[in-house]
Parts: sequence; structure tokens; C-alpha cells
Amino acid sequence: MSDSKDELKAVQAALAAEHAAVYGFGVVGGRIGEGRRAEARTAYDTHRARRDELQRAVRDLGGEPEPSAAAYALPFAVPDPAAAVRLATDLEERVAGVYSDLVRASTGARRGSAAEALRDAAVRAARWRGGSVTFPGLAERATRPDTSGSAAPKA
Repeated sequence: MSDSKDELKAVQAALAAEHAAVYGFGVVGGRIGEGRRAEARTAYDTHRARRDELQRAVRDLGGEPEPSAAAYALPFAVPDPAAAVRLATDLEERVAGVYSDLVRASTGARRGSAAEALRDAAVRAARWRGGSVTFPGLAERATRPDTSGSAAPKA
């Protein structure tokens, strides 16, 4: 059974990841090639909707939703469409990871919604990457390419 404090913490973490994803997909949209612009827009809209759902969930749990930062540090420079694709993949993998934690920390409908969000992020990451990973959302199971000099987005 989940503890409500753990669940609130996991919902806040998912909210922080969605804030960062919304910001990141703004960058992706500005750098992505025309052929994938609609895909980036759909991901942006999806992350905005999930962010809004999570803000309501935090309130439902008696918390105050963490606000978005004015800006986020990107994990690497995004000068071109290829880097934009890498960023989109990275954002989706990070989001999948926090939803994995939310699945673990929640029950009932919220757990089902978190599992759906995890699946959706994993599918989008696979599309951006051009292939899947064995355990989406589980950082300790995923093998990630070296992005030397990378820094995680501040959430």
C-alpha cells in the first residue's frame, strides 16, 4: 500500500519532469526538421496536458503544485535537428523514469494513469530513438549513450 506522502512526492516529481519536458519540447520544436515538427508539437501538447493533470493531482493530495522554472539547463547543446531528436529522446526517457516511480508509489486510478503515461513516454522515446529499450522507465536497466558534458534539467 502506498503512503500518501510518498505518493505526493512522486506526483510532484512527475510534475517537475513534465515542466522540464514542456520547456524542452519548446526547444525541440525550434530546432527539429520540418518532417518531424508535427511529432514534436504533439509531444509538446501531450506534456502540457499531463502537466495540468498532475497539478490537479497534487492539489487532490493536499499539496501545492511546484511551479515551473523560468528556464531549464539542457543536458547538451541543441544546435541542429539531429540534436533536437536526441533531446526529444532524452526528455521522454526522463519522463518515463519519473512515471515509473509514480506507478510504484500510487494505487488505483492514479497508478493506472501513471502506467499509461509511462507507456506513452516509452513509445515516444522509441519513435524518436528509432528503437526501444528493454526496461523503459527504469534507469538502472537502460543503457544510455554517453552525452559528455551533460547536465540534467533542473526540475
